[in-house]
Amino acid sequence: MTYTISMRTPPPPFLFPESVRMNSVGIDISDQSIKYVKLGRGFSVEKYGEIKLPQGVITGGTVVDSKRLVEILRDISKREKIHFVRASLPEEHVYLYRSVLSADPAHAREAIEISLEEHIPLPATEIVFDFEIVEVTEKNTTVQVSAVSSNIAENYSKIFIDAGMVPVALELEAEAVARAVSDQNKNEVSMVIDFGGTRTGISVVCGTSVLFTSTIPLGGSTLTDLIAKDFKVSIEEAENLKRAYGLVRNSEKDVFSTLLSGVSVLRDEINKNFIYWHTHPDETGKERPKISSIYLSGGDSNLKGLPEYLSASLKVEVKCANVWVNMFDINKNVPVISFADSLGYATAIGLALGESYYE
Repeated sequence: MTYTISMRTPPPPFLFPESVRMNSVGIDISDQSIKYVKLGRGFSVEKYGEIKLPQGVITGGTVVDSKRLVEILRDISKREKIHFVRASLPEEHVYLYRSVLSADPAHAREAIEISLEEHIPLPATEIVFDFEIVEVTEKNTTVQVSAVSSNIAENYSKIFIDAGMVPVALELEAEAVARAVSDQNKNEVSMVIDFGGTRTGISVVCGTSVLFTSTIPLGGSTLTDLIAKDFKVSIEEAENLKRAYGLVRNSEKDVFSTLLSGVSVLRDEINKNFIYWHTHPDETGKERPKISSIYLSGGDSNLKGLPEYLSASLKVEVKCANVWVNMFDINKNVPVISFADSLGYATAIGLALGESYYE
């Protein structure tokens, strides 16, 4: 069975007739929820939704209760009449690296297979990978490789099949997010912070190509737990306080002080990756291009005051992403998903967009 973990630069969507596009649904599975998006003609959102997952079904990107997950996916499939899907693989289990090969581009795959174990702590026989040719010179071929354990890929594939769905592609989550939030018409290098419920993905992208990824085990639920503990309220009440006040000082509820300890950890991790990118040369010894801006995506990037706080701390422009940037002009078209909610659908939207890029 073939698993697509694609790192290719996509061709323009208009190369594909409407009749053969938008057939599969982007499905984003995290520890806490399942989000799905199906696009229709003119990149309109035909279907979308979110299902909360019971605690313990998925932990740290690992499926713990596959039977329950299959039941939930089967229910979504029947209710929404979803058949073909593009799904993301958890960042914790995906390896991404660049390599300079002395091989001819035509033999790049064979050369990568030989050197896989130099970059990934798994036997080559247990790895599924895909690659993008980045640069070809007279002497070398530079490639970007994304890989995952074949057991992880097979497990996710089997879960979808058992749920009555056909997995058209399993992709790197960061790539799907980049496809949604990074303007493919600009050649700028940016950092994308996917601030989710239980973890945060940090990636550096150029256009819609992912150059670097990192994951930290801190998400919005960490901040909610801090508020619940300090204010001695329920998780639901703490979530409401977080969304109502965020990082804005308020005399009634000084949530800012409570959130600061958690958000400062996030800031430090972003800064560490930001500094690493600018102070370490790439695989060919060249200086890396400068990151011009930082985009926030993910359901918890809606935290009031977060872009301003990070901008002031990191001394670089930080703003919430526009997940529709590669689809339509939001000044001319009103999306069916609100701006605040759309940030949480970035991965699912990017996966759905993959239909037009790769089929």
